[in-house]
Amino acid sequence: MTLSPFDQGLVAGILIGQGSFGGDGKQPQITLRLHVRHEALFRWLMERFPRTKLYGPYHHGDRSYFQWMARGKVLVTDVLPVLEEAVTPELDAYAAERLSEMTTKYAEFIARAREAEERIREFGTHEDVSRGFPR
Repeated sequence: MTLSPFDQGLVAGILIGQGSFGGDGKQPQITLRLHVRHEALFRWLMERFPRTKLYGPYHHGDRSYFQWMARGKVLVTDVLPVLEEAVTPELDAYAAERLSEMTTKYAEFIARAREAEERIREFGTHEDVSRGFPR
């Protein structure tokens, strides 16, 4: 799905304000955790980024929430391009720094994922690329 400019701005705004930028030591990850009353927003995100994951609802004590995650190759190919275009120090210095720290820490992973995606665009499916066959 191609995101409209509105969709891109909304995604960037949500993740700037509420997202957690990090990783598990091997691959980058962005997490968004919000109260269950925001379920429609999570469903909207899943429609636009169907390869991401939605977990929950979780209920801990008096807290009930969903958790959305974009990680690894899906983050690099689907979500990161939106953020890299929108998140600037002029817009939000703190969010830009968090994003920069994540992309720096996982630079090798990101580069490999982008190279693999480029090979897929050039040669065909993941299976075609692993066999070395052009389409």
